Amino acid sequence: MNQGATATPTAVFDNLSKSYGAHQVLRDVSFEVRPGRVTGLLGPNGAGKSTTLRCLLGLVRPDSGTVTVHGRVGVTMDSLGFHPNVTVGRQLRIAACSLGLSGQRVDEVLRKVGLAEATRKRVRSCSTGMRQRLALATALLPDPDLLVLDEPLNGLDPEGIRWMRDLVGTLAAEGRTVLIASHMLSEVARTVDDVVVLRGQVLFSGSLEELGDNDPEQLESAYLELASAQGS
Repeated sequence: MNQGATATPTAVFDNLSKSYGAHQVLRDVSFEVRPGRVTGLLGPNGAGKSTTLRCLLGLVRPDSGTVTVHGRVGVTMDSLGFHPNVTVGRQLRIAACSLGLSGQRVDEVLRKVGLAEATRKRVRSCSTGMRQRLALATALLPDPDLLVLDEPLNGLDPEGIRWMRDLVGTLAAEGRTVLIASHMLSEVARTVDDVVVLRGQVLFSGSLEELGDNDPEQLESAYLELASAQGS
């Protein structure tokens, strides 16, 4: 997953700032994500992770700063857009149709996320893990260069977390850029190459080795130290 360390960035966040009324959510947020690497956008709830992603996707206009993206983007932010009464296969075909994609592409991504045998299952009957897989399948439909995953481990059991970790690694090995926003620091440490620690502003941006020496406990300790220093 390291071949993109010196490659041209897939996305560049340049001095993003955003306020809602008197509350400043982001202040001069700058970092890059590169192909062939998994970047963790880490921070507690309320740190500005979702706002950063919404700026990336054009859902929120920053007060200042820019986001530049090269290539196609696939995103999972939640599964609230799924209709509970349709089947898994039908839901994905609706999404594919909106993108002008074929049924063959639907079958490909269903196999990739392990849902090929669940196409007739109604969304309302799916477990949280299956919904996460369906969200990921939807994000993979356009064959994205940049895959954005917002809290992808929420609600997953240990087997599901391991599956997600393996798949993310495979996608990065294919040359894709993966950006994971999460507050689950110790688990994400097993997945990412690079880390951006966010709490309204960037507290750290660099490789996992620089921050926590690939040790989940050290990553969590390093994050807490950064957050403490910011608040002092």
